[in-house]
Amino acid sequence: MPDDVVPRLAALRTDPARTAIVTDFDGTLSPIVDDPASAAPLPGVVDVLHELAARYGRVAVVSGRPVTFLRERLELADRPPTSLFVSGLYGIEWLEDGEERVHETALAYQPAVAEAADRAEAAAPAGVHVERKGYSVTIHVRNAPEELDWARSWAEATAATTGLALHAGRMSFELRPPLDVDKGSVVDALVAGRAAACFLGDDLGDLPAFDALDRLQAASDAATVRIGVRSPEAPAELLERADVIVDGPAGSLGVLRSLLD
Repeated sequence: MPDDVVPRLAALRTDPARTAIVTDFDGTLSPIVDDPASAAPLPGVVDVLHELAARYGRVAVVSGRPVTFLRERLELADRPPTSLFVSGLYGIEWLEDGEERVHETALAYQPAVAEAADRAEAAAPAGVHVERKGYSVTIHVRNAPEELDWARSWAEATAATTGLALHAGRMSFELRPPLDVDKGSVVDALVAGRAAACFLGDDLGDLPAFDALDRLQAASDAATVRIGVRSPEAPAELLERADVIVDGPAGSLGVLRSLLD
């Protein structure tokens, strides 16, 4: 871990009971892979998260992944009960007392999401992957970058006819219910009233979480740390906003481990 990162993290260790540690999953805890279903956290990440959850006031993973996926990858069903909080689909889903919850408004859009997924699978060129997430669907072009324009055009047209909201990601386009929730609104709730908070992220969808830390800092004297996770695909805007930058999931793991020292 870079030497300049350590001093910035010191404020997070001052009062662990009043500190929130929040992180993204893909590209932050887990390496980016060609097949989204095969993504897994780096060895050691799950142990560290559960240890942090036992020591800090709030520890959470806020992701675009479905909650069922996160529950399995973070071994929430295989370990003793933990306070590790999980939010999926950018705030549409979350775990509460071990039960999966969903934003009520999203229920009405489930048929539209399913229809969009059916249409995407029927129309997608070779190499384009359609990821069904229950309450959202993502079109991935990582394995067919030449189809980026097709995917963008298809997603824009489908959003216009279904009422679903379009969100561009890294080599992907996601359609999900048009709800006023994102990583920022989730992080707002997680860090409210905390004396210190950090967020680790690597993509454009993580910028609203950085915004939430800005709001916390503006409203109080809380210490906040925006941690950008660098990769060849990391957007410049995110790295420019970050207080500190680490390299890939290994760098994220180093940060999390340092908070246990």
